[in-house]
Amino acid sequence: MGCVSLPFRRLPHQPKLFLRFLDDFPSVSNFYAHPPTFENVTESPQSLDFPAERRARVTPVLRDINASLGSGDATRRNLDRLENGAVAVVSGQQVGLFGGPAYAFYKALSAIRFAEELSEAGIPAVPVFWMATEDHDLDEVRHVSWFHGGKLTRFELPIEGPSGRPVGQRKLGPEISNLTKSASELLIGPGSQTVANFLLESYTPEETYGSAFGKLFARVFAEYGLILLDPLDARLHQVAAPVYRKALADRDELSAKLLQRGKDLEAAGFDPQVKVTPESTLLFHMKDGLRQPIAYIPENGAASKGGQFKSGEVSWAREEISRLAEAAPETLSPNALLRPVVQDFLLPTVAFFAGSAEISYLAQSEVVYRHILGRMPVLLPRADFTVLDAKADKLLQKYQLCIENIWAGPQGLRKQMESVSLPKQLAEDFDKKKALIENTLTELTADIQKLDPTLAGAVATTREKMTFQLDKLREKTGRALDERAGLIAEHVEFLENLLYPNKVLQSRELSFLPFLAQWGNEGLKELKDLAGSANLKEHRIARIS
Repeated sequence: MGCVSLPFRRLPHQPKLFLRFLDDFPSVSNFYAHPPTFENVTESPQSLDFPAERRARVTPVLRDINASLGSGDATRRNLDRLENGAVAVVSGQQVGLFGGPAYAFYKALSAIRFAEELSEAGIPAVPVFWMATEDHDLDEVRHVSWFHGGKLTRFELPIEGPSGRPVGQRKLGPEISNLTKSASELLIGPGSQTVANFLLESYTPEETYGSAFGKLFARVFAEYGLILLDPLDARLHQVAAPVYRKALADRDELSAKLLQRGKDLEAAGFDPQVKVTPESTLLFHMKDGLRQPIAYIPENGAASKGGQFKSGEVSWAREEISRLAEAAPETLSPNALLRPVVQDFLLPTVAFFAGSAEISYLAQSEVVYRHILGRMPVLLPRADFTVLDAKADKLLQKYQLCIENIWAGPQGLRKQMESVSLPKQLAEDFDKKKALIENTLTELTADIQKLDPTLAGAVATTREKMTFQLDKLREKTGRALDERAGLIAEHVEFLENLLYPNKVLQSRELSFLPFLAQWGNEGLKELKDLAGSANLKEHRIARIS
């Protein structure tokens, strides 16, 4: 596998705060607990005071979850290590159809490789993947794009049932069978049968978005011991109940801190990623299968301890909702700002791999971490790749292109490809040459007729033949140019569909599974090695050999 790298600042559509986090951390250090370095992670276990009682409660739940998903011996060994004191390297993602976009797989590889590096450095560590099954945005997870033969195929499940249900509880339904069959048939390469089996075993009508995703990841990462966590498990909510209680009891103080953090971010030139209002809380309420935000309604329109918490048609006094968090924590669900805090309350996390948008909103979560947990793991950018197949690699070389030419847009791309491929101004030259010949023949006709008027017919015949042959040559050349231009259009479509599909980075749009089928398991190992700490601040261009 050939590979080159680019700094993240050269990628399109990167959040300004994320780039400053990587390139100039001191300028944003007020918003984060630690610089994003391997050295900071190695220091974390020394200060991590994770209760043995909590570890003993969480590990058996993780054993049950992973057993139900079909995780293998490597995961069971890592669960033993976690139970015996290992720290956790964590990442996570929504449970998208067929594993969702490729970067979900890259997050898992980041956690796996970094846990290996820590273990090699003498710090026992295990990789954990948080499946965001409580998220209720079905439209975000019910589709995925497949690259095949230069074209994009979109696989999509319909929306069924009421909105607001956690996606991890939604059954895939009968339509999934045809989608899985169609997707499997498009796989090519040495790993195609293995990947097809993964799909057919994981994505069946009786599975949910959460269980299917988990079973797929359990199979893809079987030999690496990835531990999967499903936060819908009621037992994990029971362990996390103290976080919910504190988030509710200290709502006013947390709200003030988050509002101030938003102002601080804006003053520094950054846009807060998660909207926070004076009525916001950090929790959702789950009732009758629906997940709805909990708001705080102050008494008489002013902040006071006598206000009401409200979700849909249900409302509670402060004491009542506190009792709810104690007696039925499974009916509560953290929002985007509290979710990572719950994650790192449940796990002895020393490093958390996140995407660019996540790292931006974690600047807001930092105040929640500090207030509730008193600690925050080291945040690290997940590995990111753009995958080139052999044809794309040849086309880039043929037209003297780099990846950034594709990201710049179709007009500049086509211009560059035409400048390399097509003779300049060839069509215009035909017009000029034809006019020159016409003028020359006109001058010759006049001279020849003066010399011998009987030659006028021969001159006219010669003019017609030359004009005919020139027009015929132009027509043939035009067809060749059209064919060449059509080929260029085809090549533009191929490169854009693979490298900038729907004007989005490849890792955010395309499924990873067709690449895995082309590469096979050896390719997955190579990507895992490239996801290590040496490449934390780089986007990698990986070539399928």
